[in-house]
Amino acid sequence: MTPDLAFLVEVLVGGLLSGVMYALVAIGFVLIYKTSGVLNFAQGAMLLFAALTFVSLTERGIPFVGALVATLAVMALLGLAVERAVLRPLVNQPPITLFMATLGVAYVIEGSAQLAWGTQVHGLDLGIDDTPLDIAGVFVSRFDLFAAAVAGLMVTVLTLFFRYTRTGLAFRAVADDPLAALNTGLRLPRVWAAVWIASGIVALVAGLLWGARLGVQFSLSLVVLKALPVLVLGGFDSILGAIVAGLIVGAVEKLSEVYLGPVIGSGIEGWIAYVAALGFLLLKPSGLFGVRGVERV
Repeated sequence: MTPDLAFLVEVLVGGLLSGVMYALVAIGFVLIYKTSGVLNFAQGAMLLFAALTFVSLTERGIPFVGALVATLAVMALLGLAVERAVLRPLVNQPPITLFMATLGVAYVIEGSAQLAWGTQVHGLDLGIDDTPLDIAGVFVSRFDLFAAAVAGLMVTVLTLFFRYTRTGLAFRAVADDPLAALNTGLRLPRVWAAVWIASGIVALVAGLLWGARLGVQFSLSLVVLKALPVLVLGGFDSILGAIVAGLIVGAVEKLSEVYLGPVIGSGIEGWIAYVAALGFLLLKPSGLFGVRGVERV
């Protein structure tokens, strides 16, 4: 492999691995949107809250596994509380009302976190060495490989859960046709509660990975902005779309930064995905795997 080709592969692999982490954040949005049509802007705050909870427990001497289990329980309860206290009373309200409600929830969660833990930056060490790994002449970050493996495992678990468990089948039924699911006897509030709990668990995994990479700080909640182009490209209601679009966005960002950055200017990695998403909206508003809405009059 020539040096130029090796460098190209290295950049591409790095982008794809970053894209997996983008997809993990986007999946939290997809879970809520598929069942209730709510764009959960509080997902970033939940991600931050999970990372802060875990770090605070480990800093108090609680072992890694104990802190992980405790944080898992906290995030499940947080997801359930948001669904019960905020979203359930607003059922059948206009989408903009639900969106504003999740925006308010985001500020409440962030404010509560600030009161509890302050605003200082916390380090988060998952015990993964970030030194490059030489694979056939291509250097790949060990942490990126670990993060991609964890994200892939999370996607696999969610896929198996929604395909083979009773709750998962109920979720799919509600996502396909809420009225038909209600007529068959499914209890929609129970399904919505389960999905919000799952969203909290996804936020925990994403929060730990992004917290280990960027540090646990309040700007961590802005990671959700990275998920928006992924949702536009993949479709707001497709887990597969979130995965594929995450890979595309990650690759586009890295390749643009390396090959177009010297020509256009530095910082292109921060906005090129939004340009791609805007252009894609003009061609296919429902996304690569999204379902186009049909209205009958």
